[in-house]
Amino acid sequence: MAEATTQALIFTYGTLKQGHGNHHLIQDLILQQDAIFLGFHVTHQPHPLVIGPHGIPYLINLPGHGHQVKGELYSVSTRGLPIELYEEGKEGVLVAAEAYFAHRSFGERLWERKGKVGLTEFGEEEGKGYVGIEDRPHGCDVLHDITSFLSYNSEEL
Repeated sequence: MAEATTQALIFTYGTLKQGHGNHHLIQDLILQQDAIFLGFHVTHQPHPLVIGPHGIPYLINLPGHGHQVKGELYSVSTRGLPIELYEEGKEGVLVAAEAYFAHRSFGERLWERKGKVGLTEFGEEEGKGYVGIEDRPHGCDVLHDITSFLSYNSEEL
């Protein structure tokens, strides 16, 4: 880890995972010795993991709902939000880490809009639906797209 930085544990569950569209961001930190891969982990409590517009995965801060989510744990020099995890296959040892949750202004509504059905893991198949920022229409506003998605009548889909 680089000197004069604060170490944080970051739980990645979506496009930052190995083999997905934004993993290069974590890889850059690793190459700069600002991140270390610590292994595959699973959330201690179930949390909703759903895919929104543009194939973007969102972890919803509703502990006790959804599934235990699989992801990757990194030690990095950055900030996030806490979540409890355990190493895959080692359910007894809890680790507190940082994770990025969907914003509360839409997170719970997105979970409801998805029928309160989430994923255990954002995997290779789900990753194929992810639309990188460079491939989205010019002027695309993700928050507007989420709001539009949430306002559609479910019978229209």
